[in-house]
Amino acid sequence: MYTNKALRYGMFGSLYFTQGTILSYFTALNALYFLSRGLSMTDVGIFASIALIPFVIKIFLGVLSDKVNLFGLGHRKPYILLGLLVQTVCLILVSFVDPAENYWGFVALAFTLQMGMALYDTCTDGLALDTTPPEEEGTIQGFMVGGRALAVVVTASVVGLLAEHVSWAAVFWVLAAITLVPIPLVLGIKEEQRVEGEDFDWSAFGAFKQKTVIFLALLGFLFFFIIQGANPLVNAFLQTDFGISLSMAGYFTTVWGVGVVLGGAFGGRIYSRIGMKNATMLAMGVGLVGILLLAFISSPAMAWPLVALYGLAYGTQQTVFFSLAMKYTEKRIAASMFSILMAVTNVAQGAGMAISGISADAAGFRWTFAVLALLNLLALPLLPVIFGKRNPTES
Repeated sequence: MYTNKALRYGMFGSLYFTQGTILSYFTALNALYFLSRGLSMTDVGIFASIALIPFVIKIFLGVLSDKVNLFGLGHRKPYILLGLLVQTVCLILVSFVDPAENYWGFVALAFTLQMGMALYDTCTDGLALDTTPPEEEGTIQGFMVGGRALAVVVTASVVGLLAEHVSWAAVFWVLAAITLVPIPLVLGIKEEQRVEGEDFDWSAFGAFKQKTVIFLALLGFLFFFIIQGANPLVNAFLQTDFGISLSMAGYFTTVWGVGVVLGGAFGGRIYSRIGMKNATMLAMGVGLVGILLLAFISSPAMAWPLVALYGLAYGTQQTVFFSLAMKYTEKRIAASMFSILMAVTNVAQGAGMAISGISADAAGFRWTFAVLALLNLLALPLLPVIFGKRNPTES
């Protein structure tokens, strides 16, 4: 592994940046592409459901990586390279497939692409877990969260301009080129041999019976239910109450993304400096304030700093939880256990977005923001269990 911290952080940040560009495309822009080709929102919905399946089954990819040293080249590096290459090839091929003429061919390529991304995503997390000393866990997660958020900013602007002024094929080619960026850094690493006691062991899954791990998963569910529940409401609220244009909504998304990058850096910093428990409580406080203040926006001008603050809260909470998940993950099943904890947060995201949307229709955006913000207080009873016995020296 790299001894140079800049190269190490750059590798993890670039891998998450690459992942973030693809996620941003599929969550924000693919619907526009389908509609431009004459497809319906039903087609968009079916596609989205199938394309997300790899992220449901990526737990098995984690088990594969933990268990199998691929061709003797390592448990992480060869899988990461394979996933990146699969994603690159699929992006090039998909540029030649018109979804209006060959819908299921496009879906099949996208599914394969997402399998490649799920593979390198899981193994990137595993590599971070294998090689990151405890004092750097917050920092490395800050780079990961920041890299993915920066990708949202780039995708929202550059990719949109390419689609509008060049072609959708150019979009896929640029995304393929971005996918290649981390490869030289990944090729430069050498995985170390596992020390005794860190080999894959099915019995290590017994960690999920521990109350500490169960409560940690509950904390992750709560954090992601709240922070992701608020996320899709922001631009909808500003458009409904103040009539902002679609281009202005894009600018607000950019400001939010910058806030997330700063939140990643802030979350990593406080996790490393003030201890896990204090960092978690501060993340709760930032989340509560950042979401609550959205309810008090009275003009578009007032929205700029508050949307950025919400982005900061979003990045802070994600970074702190991911760092905690690293701390409590069993080394023998590192990628598997971490992917299961992430699966819990993925379920929380879906539930949060669905319930917040229903709440916004029933009670309005402002009340929904207020309720989501106050839900952060539900994390308080979880903290004594998470930090009580295992970490008696933590402040």
